[in-house]
Amino acid sequence: MRVGVVVNPDAGLGGKLGFKGSDGRAEEARAAGAQDRAGPRMEQCLNKFIELLASSLNRAKITPEIVTWSGRMGGTWLGENDFTSIGNSPESTTAGDTAKLIKELLDNNVDIIVYAGGDGTTRDIVNALDGNETPIVGVPGGVKMHSGCFATTPNAAAEVLLSFLQGDLLSSITEVMDLDEEIYLKGEWKVRMYGEAWTPASPRFMQGSKQQVERASEGDIIEGLANHISDLIDKDDQLMLILGSGGTINRIGGHLGLELTLLGIDIYYGGKTFTDLNEQQLLEKIKPHQGNKLLLLSPMGGQGFLIGRGNLQLSPNVLRAIGHDSILGVATPSKLIGLSFLRIDTGDPELDLTFQEKKFIKLLQGYRTTRVIRVLDS
Repeated sequence: MRVGVVVNPDAGLGGKLGFKGSDGRAEEARAAGAQDRAGPRMEQCLNKFIELLASSLNRAKITPEIVTWSGRMGGTWLGENDFTSIGNSPESTTAGDTAKLIKELLDNNVDIIVYAGGDGTTRDIVNALDGNETPIVGVPGGVKMHSGCFATTPNAAAEVLLSFLQGDLLSSITEVMDLDEEIYLKGEWKVRMYGEAWTPASPRFMQGSKQQVERASEGDIIEGLANHISDLIDKDDQLMLILGSGGTINRIGGHLGLELTLLGIDIYYGGKTFTDLNEQQLLEKIKPHQGNKLLLLSPMGGQGFLIGRGNLQLSPNVLRAIGHDSILGVATPSKLIGLSFLRIDTGDPELDLTFQEKKFIKLLQGYRTTRVIRVLDS
């Protein structure tokens, strides 16, 4: 059995900086101090995979061969672990390099491909596969991850790999999604389907594809949610409101008279709105604040992610500065359909565990109507 590994070393670089994607902006992001994201996430996945192979969970005693390029697109993230090198990563990587590596992996008859990146990387890989049915598993390492071929976390990707190679999981077709950049530049948010890919079917460990589930008929609900938030502001003039990304929060902001960024993180405090803040700017405003704070987040439709998809500015340091008890989920009835849990992927396993140990997060679903919802432990 052979496992192909692909890393887009530039994926996710712009997340904490507030970039809406890293395509074409890697040099800018690194100059601004961005740290590798996709590579370390792949390293976490592969370390977990090696650990699982040596555990009792490896019932079939499989010993798969890992195949990739040496360097930043693969071998760098395997550390001391053995792998078969079929080439060398270039110093500067492009979508063409991703396509070339995919084709070489197919020529080497890999059984499955695990890759680290975001939706842009997924599109490059699917284009290179060109109808080939070799299954792929995405390690979430980009800024945007709407496609259904991503595992929920790096550790979950390792679990999927082991289960698939042991024959416990079958492959199924999933949608490859991405933000429509042209429409976004006009101030609208829309995710569109770009293709399909084969991926191991695991409802627990694979995230499924992003769905747009809000309906125009929910206008009264959105207004009620906004009125609830307005009441909180009126009762506490020292309340700092931190507003997450997405259409639900954006529409709530409209009812509050706030001009918010659709895919950014904003702060409202003291009658002023500070928009599209990156990690450092968020910390500079949140840390000195002595009053109460409230972070509003809307789960991703169809996936249940509250943290870790499209809001990487909310880094572990920012989340710790805000505090678990100051996070409030917000969801409309259509998002609540089939939503029995929330997913958290902060990028810090220890912080993820903190959320899992608390087990629940409060979620606002209407005017003065809240519920608690379980945090999934994987």
